[in-house]
Amino acid sequence: MDKNMNYLVVGLGNIGTEYAGTRHNIGFRVLDALAGASNTAFEDKRYGFVAQMRLKGHTIYLLKPSTYMNLSGNAVRYWVNQKKIDLERLLIVSDDLALPFGSLRMKPSGSEGGHNGLKSITQCLGTNQYARLRFGIGNDFAKGRQVDFVLGKFDAQELADMDERVQQACEAVKAFVLSGVQFAMNHYNASWRSAKSMGTESGGKN
Repeated sequence: MDKNMNYLVVGLGNIGTEYAGTRHNIGFRVLDALAGASNTAFEDKRYGFVAQMRLKGHTIYLLKPSTYMNLSGNAVRYWVNQKKIDLERLLIVSDDLALPFGSLRMKPSGSEGGHNGLKSITQCLGTNQYARLRFGIGNDFAKGRQVDFVLGKFDAQELADMDERVQQACEAVKAFVLSGVQFAMNHYNASWRSAKSMGTESGGKN
């Protein structure tokens, strides 16, 4: 198959039961939803768990790195090379403390914002010119408690809203594949709370 039809979508997180369902693992949760909706399953491969899905003629490889967050770049670099993925067809899904819970931000490139997984990917790829979809997890923690917060579990209200927000993230991923990063940005970059109050999912600031 023409390599230009192949995409790699990477959800960031940490493997192990102690990390399952934590805020830092929202990337895993989004990819699990994508795989589940496509009736595909992850297989334990080198550097990560990999699933394959099809979307209107495109092949999408879903990767959940098994390297732990700080070494995510090793897995991304390996699978980019293994599947001959052009970097404009690479998308990283990660958590983001700077965004309210459930808000989405698609960007074509940019800084790592203190995120260790993104730092590792940028270092291993030698560039920050790759798309990322940031999923807001909020920042409701006391000074010095950031690690406990990101490695903690979502609260009851967040869990009640989770399916809707994860589904919206899945739609943003599909929009990236089918229509490109600019289209996805225009249609999915919004604060969820403000979008709900305005009855729209478009607009917002980057």
